[in-house]
Amino acid sequence: MKLTMLGTGNALVAECYNTCFLIEDNGRLFMTDGGGGNTILHQIRHAGYDWKDIRHIFVTHKHIDHLLGIIWMVRMICQFMDHGEYEGEAYIYSHREVLDLIRDMSEKLLRKRYSAFLDHRLHLVELSDGQMMNIIGHEFTFFDIQSTKARQYGFRMEIGDGKMLTCCGDEPLKASVEKYAVGSEWMLHEAFCLYAQADIFKPYEKHHSTVKDVCEHAERLGVKNLLLYHTEEMNLANRKEMYFDEGSKYYQGALWIPDDLESICL
Repeated sequence: MKLTMLGTGNALVAECYNTCFLIEDNGRLFMTDGGGGNTILHQIRHAGYDWKDIRHIFVTHKHIDHLLGIIWMVRMICQFMDHGEYEGEAYIYSHREVLDLIRDMSEKLLRKRYSAFLDHRLHLVELSDGQMMNIIGHEFTFFDIQSTKARQYGFRMEIGDGKMLTCCGDEPLKASVEKYAVGSEWMLHEAFCLYAQADIFKPYEKHHSTVKDVCEHAERLGVKNLLLYHTEEMNLANRKEMYFDEGSKYYQGALWIPDDLESICL
């Protein structure tokens, strides 16, 4: 099983792409979020994948740096379905607010013959808090992260042998949903910047975390592998070293700070 970061940056980056990723297992793909535009197609291609092979897409929330790339995926899927160049069906999973936005934008922005594939072959699957589903051969549990900005979901995924991967969305993991991350083999969590640079990037004003914050949290929860994303771009050249140096002071597990298009074996 492999995870590929299509993008690792926060909403305002220009030198890397917004946070989104693919999980691959035995040729089956599960994509989380789409970034902010049609660069999602570039990232998928340069990660070595064909967008037509992505049949399962999860959208965490409505912010444009996560949602607008999904509209490009909808456009491509529906257009190629119409042209007879896309076989089978596809699924987009999220909560009602996000699905309503996807439907509304698709119906207003796409040709009627394309948007007609919504609910026919491109299925918008509404999720509820705590819902369990089997997707790409793995058990997923989706949960409301209790965001104070916009309704947002994360997920816990069983990756085999009783091990779990937890995606926390792009806000600090709250105590009310810690149960989904306790003892996880992998935890994917936003880290907006270094604690040492909090006065520059002001993460707390934006409802985000520093590397120090996340690492302390992951250590307390007994997480074995911690992957940091949704970061600033000022330190791209030295981000791995800088984040590892700060994080390793507070976290004893394996710390991962991937770049765009980097793949990690789970």
